[in-house]
Amino acid sequence: MGAVSIIVIWGLTGHIFHYSDTWQLIINTGTTIVTFLMVFLIQNTQNRDSKAIQLKLDEIIRSLSGARNRLMDLETLSDEDLQKFQDEFERLRKRSEGVGESVRKAAHKAKSG
Repeated sequence: MGAVSIIVIWGLTGHIFHYSDTWQLIINTGTTIVTFLMVFLIQNTQNRDSKAIQLKLDEIIRSLSGARNRLMDLETLSDEDLQKFQDEFERLRKRSEGVGESVRKAAHKAKSG
């Protein structure tokens, strides 16, 4: 409501200022400042949300008996260390896909044979 009110007041004052460049500059400057502040607000909200999710995931990892607790603070690692973890999980995924395929083939063979 406040933004709409400001725009209406600005529009109504246009004839008083003869729709001058300064009159237009006022609304342009105001909207630029508001946009700039909104970017910071959105970024702050996203950072808080990300941190909350990270803390929840850390708690889940900590509570699981077979989980590797060294994964709890991944956000503090360097890009190279993160890449090593990503490569390791990619190898694990490929290995599990291979095991899953072998199990499916064995089950299919047992059914048909």
